[in-house]
Amino acid sequence: MDLESRRRAIRPLLDEIKPADAPACYYAFYHPNRKTSLVLHPPAAQTALGYIALSRTGLDLFRPLITLRLPLDDRPASAELVQTALPEAAPVILYAPEDHAPLLNAFFYIQSEERFRLLVLDRGRYQPVINVLVTEDESSNGLPRFVIRSRQDENRVVAAAGINWQTPTFAEISVFTEADQRRQGWGRSVVAALCQRVLEGGRTPLYAVGENNRPSLQLAQSAGFVDLGIRRLLLQATRGHISS
Repeated sequence: MDLESRRRAIRPLLDEIKPADAPACYYAFYHPNRKTSLVLHPPAAQTALGYIALSRTGLDLFRPLITLRLPLDDRPASAELVQTALPEAAPVILYAPEDHAPLLNAFFYIQSEERFRLLVLDRGRYQPVINVLVTEDESSNGLPRFVIRSRQDENRVVAAAGINWQTPTFAEISVFTEADQRRQGWGRSVVAALCQRVLEGGRTPLYAVGENNRPSLQLAQSAGFVDLGIRRLLLQATRGHISS
């Protein structure tokens, strides 16, 4: 099966209009073809029961980013899918729903774990922010970003908001503010400007924030993002031995 046939086979497993499925949809359906591999269960099914997507990204040149939907009620099938997709001891980065944790802990050796909230912009709470310091720029991925530059050195970006990835429905944004430039509202200013651009493009902004990153969570909430209870795990791991 070619990549497009595999993508068609897993479409029933994902819903493109659900924020919870948005990251998986991006990596399964919209990440560049040359950087994407899909492994299905069953292998040649027209409608798959589970899949693993291996995506080469800028996060790590040597470890693929893994997104997946395992058949959680069928452990042997899940084990077979993991064994088919990855050789034993293969290093990976796993980005997965919380309900996958028991199987991931059984099939992988976990070196580190981060828990993320995936927030969604509430259009009713969003309010534009007018800040003359904000200018539009372009990210290395070709997508727009908004920045504030130092008044002393225009080559120094002190706050920036960009798009990690986007689908026809959603766009996940990221924000950075230099530590000594915080508490001036600059993070919120660049986030608000980027949200406006995303909304104008017909997409809904998403915001991923570490579970314990209180300043970033407060920034997101001040910009109009709401917590719908969507949680994701980001794991540094290697595939373990899976007994038959």
